[in-house]
This record gives sequence, C-alpha cells and structure tokens, in this order.
Amino acid sequence: MPEPHESDIPDPRRKRLVILAGLWAAIAVVLVVFHSVLLPFASAALIAYLVHPLVTRLTRVRVRGHAVPRWAGILLIYSLFFLVLYLFFIAMVPQLYGELARVSREGVAFVNSLTPERIHVLADRVEEWLRARGIPVALATPAEMRSGTPGVGLMLDMEKLIQDSAAQLRLLVSRHLGDIVTLSRGIITSVVTGVFMMFFILMVAAFLSIDAHAIVAYVTSLLPAEYGTDSQRLLERIDRSLSGVVRGQVTICLVNGALTFIGLLLFGVKFAFLLASVATVFSLIPIFGTILSSVPIVLIALADGFQKGVIILVWIIGIHALEAYFLNPKIMGSAARIHPVIVAFSLIGGEKMFGLVGALFAVPVASILVACFDYARLKAQPTQPSAIELSGAID
Repeated sequence: MPEPHESDIPDPRRKRLVILAGLWAAIAVVLVVFHSVLLPFASAALIAYLVHPLVTRLTRVRVRGHAVPRWAGILLIYSLFFLVLYLFFIAMVPQLYGELARVSREGVAFVNSLTPERIHVLADRVEEWLRARGIPVALATPAEMRSGTPGVGLMLDMEKLIQDSAAQLRLLVSRHLGDIVTLSRGIITSVVTGVFMMFFILMVAAFLSIDAHAIVAYVTSLLPAEYGTDSQRLLERIDRSLSGVVRGQVTICLVNGALTFIGLLLFGVKFAFLLASVATVFSLIPIFGTILSSVPIVLIALADGFQKGVIILVWIIGIHALEAYFLNPKIMGSAARIHPVIVAFSLIGGEKMFGLVGALFAVPVASILVACFDYARLKAQPTQPSAIELSGAID
C-alpha cells in the first residue's frame, strides 16, 4: 500500500481547536436561544462575584484547627444580609411609607388647589419673572389670548395647559386605581414572584460561590492548553477591571446615598429618606442615574425657595466631585477606569436592547470587553514583547 502523504495526516492541534470552537459555538447558541431567562443567572453570578472576597477571607479563618468551609461562610453572609434586611424593614419602611403617603397627600392637595384664580395668580408671577429676565413669553388667560398682546413673541394659555394636565392626571389615576381587586391581586402576585425570584437568585449565587474554583477551572479547560498562560493573565486582567467596576460602584453608591441623606437633612429638604434612597439606587447606573436622581431633589428644594435649591445643587455637585476625583481613584483604581464615552455608549446600547436591566449590566459587560480588547491590543504589538507583563505590573 502507498504511504499516506504528510498533508493527509490530521493535525492534532487543528482538531483540538475545531472541537473547542464547536463547544464555544454550542454555548453561544444556548445563550442566544435562552436569552430571555438569563437575567436571574446573570444576577446570581454578579452576587457571587460581589461576595467572593468575603467568602475567601472567611475560609482563611480556622476554628479548632479546621478552616471554615465555603458553604458555612456563605450561610454566615446570607444570615447577616437577612438580618440587615429585617432591620431595614423595621426601621426604614415605615418612614418610607410615611413619606410616600405625604407626597401623595400634598400632590392631591396641590391639584385640588388649582382653581382658575390661583392659576391666574401663578401665571402672573411666572410672567413677571420671565419679563424681568428679558424672555418674551406671555402666560395669557383665554380673554387675553383672543385680544392678543402686542410685542410678545410667544403666548401660552397656562390656565388651559394646567387644567388639561390635571384632567389627564385624574383620568390616569382613575383608570389604574378604579379596579381595587385587580390592583391588589397584581401587587400580591408581583410581591410573591419577587420574593421567589430573590430566593432563587440567592440559591444559584450560593452554588456558584461554593464551586467558584471548579467553574473557573472548567471554563479554562475549554481553552487550548498552549494558551494557558495567556488565558490566566486575561482572567486576572478581567478580574481587576470587573472588581473595580462592580464592587467599587456598589461602595460608591452607598457613600453617595449617605452623603445625600446628610445634605437633605442638614438643609431641611422634604422627603429626605425617600430622595436619598432613590439617589442610592439610581447611582448604580453611572452618569445618567446620577443626573436623574438629582433632578427631583433640586426641584423639591426649589419649591421651598430659590436659595435652598441652589445650596442643595451645590451640595450634590460637591458629592459628585468627591466621587470623581477621590472615591473613583481610591476605590476603583486605575485598572477599572473606563473612558466616559465608552460608559455612555454602553449605557445607551444596554438600555436600547434590554431596558433598565440592560443599563444596569452595561458597564460591567463593557469592562470585560474593554479588558479583552486591551489585552489583545497589547498582545498584537510585535515591537513590545513585554507589553502585557508591563501592563499587568502597572495595574
């Protein structure tokens, strides 16, 4: 028989690469097909990543000569979490409910107080304020609209505008609050579903945290063996970037909320706890969340006086300056810094594709992609063979 040609002999390395590429393609297909159920697992992975340093530290503690198991450390962390959650509900929820009820009462009272005479007085005050600043706008009554006002660039029927807005608000409330039974059933269903989903996410997070090392080893086994060093360095780079973004952002959110609450109490702004809670939650979304949470704070402060509004605005700007120039470098570090343009792009893209949830996960995902991109960019530099090592040493 003729000897097989060298080119006919299958390359073992090529065969392995084809098999691994097929496995990664199968994983990608599964993720695309079941993308609608990925949110709980992504949330669980995020929680497991957040608690991983705490679990690791607890496992280094020795009790009677034995190290604390990972499952015991996770149970301890979960116990502390539920204790804090219970204390929050006991101490803060009544206050939050009271502030929400106060907002509702004052909103209804304000809408009911919008009589034609009061609207006319408000229109006159706003018009005088605009004229004093050279803005040619007339907030006219219906009679003035018919007669016309010479020398005015723009005329608005403020009375009709406010009345239409109030009518739309009443219609909206009546539509959504008319069927109390349906509303109550929907609230109960949402609460039960939310509680079940929270326990499910915590359970999956516990499994991921217990088997963290095994999961990382399994994922690493899906990469070619000759790229083991590169994959290890890439994982370390991703970990530095992601830890700064995720854990750093959570820490900054808590600091931001605490400083906001102190400022609202210090300057006597209404609904301090409610507004500080909103600021804390919205701070999870960089840039846009900060802007959105600041708007109601400044508006409510302006309702008590122009000076108070300016003071609270300066306080908020000071908090964000402290965050940008001190907290971000200290907590996140240089390895987690992402250019604001990339942050804005990822936020808009995540919100367009997956809504608010996409905006929440946009920056962590962007940090992973940026870390991979930078590693590949440095790896591709032929004149700088030590660029990866040098970058890792600097980070």
